[in-house]
Amino acid sequence: MTDPSFATRLIRWQKQHGRHHLPWQVRNPYNVWLSEIMLQQTQVATVLDYYPRFTARFPGVADLAAAGQDEVLGLWAGLGYYSRARNLHKAARQVMETFGGTFPQEREGLEKLCGVGRSTAAAIAAFAFHKREAILDGNVKRVLCRVFALDGDITDKKFEKQLWALAESLLPENGSDMPAYTQGLMDLGATVCKRSKPLCGACPMSGICQARAQNRTAELPRKKAAPTVRTLPLFWLVLSRPDGAVWLEKRPPEGIWGGLYCVPCFDSLGSLNEAAERFGVFSDGLEEQPSLTHRLTHRLLLITPFAATANHTPAERLSDGLWVEKQNLASYGLPKPLHDFLYGRVLGKKPVQS
Repeated sequence: MTDPSFATRLIRWQKQHGRHHLPWQVRNPYNVWLSEIMLQQTQVATVLDYYPRFTARFPGVADLAAAGQDEVLGLWAGLGYYSRARNLHKAARQVMETFGGTFPQEREGLEKLCGVGRSTAAAIAAFAFHKREAILDGNVKRVLCRVFALDGDITDKKFEKQLWALAESLLPENGSDMPAYTQGLMDLGATVCKRSKPLCGACPMSGICQARAQNRTAELPRKKAAPTVRTLPLFWLVLSRPDGAVWLEKRPPEGIWGGLYCVPCFDSLGSLNEAAERFGVFSDGLEEQPSLTHRLTHRLLLITPFAATANHTPAERLSDGLWVEKQNLASYGLPKPLHDFLYGRVLGKKPVQS
């Protein structure tokens, strides 16, 4: 049986000790939705850097919907998980075209937006519309597993269903308490009930936490098996014109860096050499650069760039390729490792975020 004081304890703690300075702590559903998408698998400190630039350029959902995808991806560059940006753009157009420019107020309606799952929809509904909806992200799962000493595989659907039922049973009675309660769950998991070295002495649940009483805080929740990380070799063809312009191609919408602009990228040296010859560059004219690595969720990219000066554009254009003058590179969404490489090694400047 759940403790009836859980919500009361959490709301009281959040109002006294929780985070209140975040710029998206408003009732505007656009701002809440934008922040929730940005915060998926991304630290608050990072989002605090991107969110103001994004809202300055796109102050409302209509502005975002009217923009081109390249501009959206350009502002998102470096934030990672680029499918979020593509879905964000699609969802903005959904709001305008399907919902008449107004965000749905119910969780079920919000779940129809591209890139919005149950927990994200619930957070938007709770913050913007004070709906009694439960969230269940990684932080919340950890809090619930510890406070109620629930032992199970958090990746198991049956156990997740149990956690959802518990989360819903704990909701406060008054909708007006939902922003503080929902923010409290997020704050508690992020700042107190941390994965390692939780601050149990500062936790509002310390008196009712069953994991603490049973000395199982380090044990719960059960840790997921570490993902197998596969090394993926990649070869970049970094072509510059005598005037310094760089050849970029738009990546396919799916896959690594989908929709961003990148130098030609290959999985073999043979393919790279074939592409270089279209520009009149042969293997003896390619200068191998020091390799660099970039970690994705389940892959470690081992990137070896080959640089050369090209004197002409091939008659048969490569995909969506174009020459971009170095002063205009900031207008294009570039993968972070390429952004840092171009500014740090080729252009001789310190990396700057576009």
